[in-house]
Amino acid sequence: MMTIRHLSRRAALLGAVASLSGCSALSALSGSRTALDTFDLAPASGTVTGSRSSRTLVVARPEAPAAIATDRILVRPDPRSVTYLPGARWSDDVPLLLQSLLIRSVAGTGRIGYVGQVENGPLAERVLLARIDAFQIEADPARNLIARVDMELFLLNDVDQTLIASRRVAGSAPAASDSAPAVVAAIQAVMDELLPAIADWVVRS
Repeated sequence: MMTIRHLSRRAALLGAVASLSGCSALSALSGSRTALDTFDLAPASGTVTGSRSSRTLVVARPEAPAAIATDRILVRPDPRSVTYLPGARWSDDVPLLLQSLLIRSVAGTGRIGYVGQVENGPLAERVLLARIDAFQIEADPARNLIARVDMELFLLNDVDQTLIASRRVAGSAPAASDSAPAVVAAIQAVMDELLPAIADWVVRS
């Protein structure tokens, strides 16, 4: 069984950082001169067959609490503790990373006329909003390492800002070890399940 043992040993190196306030901790980590390995995640499109629409959809930058809204890989050794995986970072801040994944996954279905960011492209007919409640590695009661993602989604009519549909999506997957590649692979496994479901939901809605 995989355990938190090795992760806790590494996290101990960040003990001083973890004792700081959230902003100070992020500042200290950002100011580190140690080069960090950078990781990205791949999109996963939904069903590519079926009816197609010429509608335009924009995906807004997701909202997230400060602990998540960073390019560091969040680790929660317990529900009250926050630290970050040493020596590793995402290719972008998590909200921007997820915005890109959502755009590419929905667009990958080929079933919506335009999918893009709020700042670019034609006038939006639909807007996809997201709130990220969890995007992290945590320890379960048996001290196994688990990747967990939890998001609330809202699809709006941009003309009158009425809510068309909302949905909560969540998933988890075990990490084979506390190494950065294993942690990223576990989070990718969760996204491989959630992104196609999100894309299909958006198309249907």
